[in-house]
Amino acid sequence: MAVVGGSSLSIVEYCGGDGGYTCGYCKSDSGNHSHGMWAHTLTVQDYQDLIDRGWRRSGKYVYKPTMDQTCCPQYTIRCQALHFQPSRSHKKVLKKMLKFLTKGELSKTDNDVEPMDSHTKDAAGCSFLLRSEPDVSHSELELLSADHMEKVESEEETGQKNVNKVDSAHDEPCKEKASANPGKALQSAKVGNSSLKPGKGADLSKPPCRKAKEIRKEHKLQRCLKNQTQNPALQAAAQTLLTQNAKTNQPKSIEDFIFVTLLPEALHRLEVRLVRSSPPSCQFKATFQESYQVYKRYQMVVHKDPPDKPTAGQFTRFLCDSPLEAENLPNSPECGYGSFHQQYWLDGKIIAVGVIDILPKCVSSVYLYYDPDYSSLSLGVYSALREIAFTRQLHEKAPDLSYYYMGFYIHSCPKMRYKGQYRPSELLCPETYVWVPIEQCLPSLEHSKYSRFNQDLNADDEGNVKELDRVWILHKRTAMRYSMYKRRQKGPSDEESVRQYATLVGQTCSERMLLFRS
Repeated sequence: MAVVGGSSLSIVEYCGGDGGYTCGYCKSDSGNHSHGMWAHTLTVQDYQDLIDRGWRRSGKYVYKPTMDQTCCPQYTIRCQALHFQPSRSHKKVLKKMLKFLTKGELSKTDNDVEPMDSHTKDAAGCSFLLRSEPDVSHSELELLSADHMEKVESEEETGQKNVNKVDSAHDEPCKEKASANPGKALQSAKVGNSSLKPGKGADLSKPPCRKAKEIRKEHKLQRCLKNQTQNPALQAAAQTLLTQNAKTNQPKSIEDFIFVTLLPEALHRLEVRLVRSSPPSCQFKATFQESYQVYKRYQMVVHKDPPDKPTAGQFTRFLCDSPLEAENLPNSPECGYGSFHQQYWLDGKIIAVGVIDILPKCVSSVYLYYDPDYSSLSLGVYSALREIAFTRQLHEKAPDLSYYYMGFYIHSCPKMRYKGQYRPSELLCPETYVWVPIEQCLPSLEHSKYSRFNQDLNADDEGNVKELDRVWILHKRTAMRYSMYKRRQKGPSDEESVRQYATLVGQTCSERMLLFRS
């Protein structure tokens, strides 16, 4: 990482706007449009600011969809981890895992209903030209060769039952599992509510329903308390019952399910290990082959890749290489910031790996792959819940870290609406880069696949470039402002390209990152 004045600086090479690629969502032959840049190195703060402007990394390639042109606009989504409450379907997944760990039982119904219940991370959701990392040192940068370009074609998961059953509200609004008798279930729905529309889930703008049994019990205690006002002893007893009932009725958190102590006779043991992937730690190196073999089998079984496609090199470039340097900043978590793999060890072997970035404000989910033999455990949903719980743990040491970034929400692709079930969630306005509750965004998205979420029509992008001359340039191994670079520049002007870059990354990042120019 370059160092100027004692501070580490990011080094990026802007590739410009790309268009006309195959879309991994709608399968359009030429509808995918995005801007991209190769990140030689990135500080975690710079990457935090970039994803807050709609950027996303895949390996060392950082891309931003051209939202008003691409066929499937991809909106950055984040969950407020500190306020997250699991839904009924989330609890069902957590209970299913507990049942498997304690008794080794897997329901046949679950196998049939959720064969590929995967929380696939969005880095593989679109097809674009991913430049391979050149042999470049930080002291001697060269232009990236077009000969090193490699097409990465990773599609989002298909055939996921709980992804197909989506609600139009959130990026993961999954409906409950289908009844064993779908005809009877549909008939019951028609009788109970003639306006019920198929394919729609719960109203995410409303709180979860309480159980009727709990409500009746509470009303009974309240009547008892009201009728016994003349008897202090009975009144005190009823009040105590009400207090106890209120505590009992508190919804369980994900931690109540995840961190429960298993009995000694439990049949299985699950352990989640955090290992730094970049730079690779000793633990990461020691488990590389086992982790890669899980990835290879996942790609072949779930994504139908031929055996020669998920090579160790492709795995390394896609999910192990990262431009993020390991950093320890004030009030940082004990593990520090940067790129990690969360390995899920079941009885001594890896069954799943969650690829994540730990940033100053968030845990950013990159990808999830797992052993297809355990797909019935809904490891995609389970890993997402574990990552939310992990975000809460990190918040205890790093107060600013309180969000869980889930990648992109794609309303125009019904299979990609499932992330909205992790609520409360917010979408990033593609024009002003402010966060808006997803419930407020849905009416606009129903009307148009590309939408501005900020309702203040006078609001503008406050982070937009204002002084192009202040952009940092790295030219001939020398860092300089763009104003100086212009005076030294020979040949055609590249001001249009530099301005486009600065507009996309924002004034703050353009004044911190080094833009490499030949």
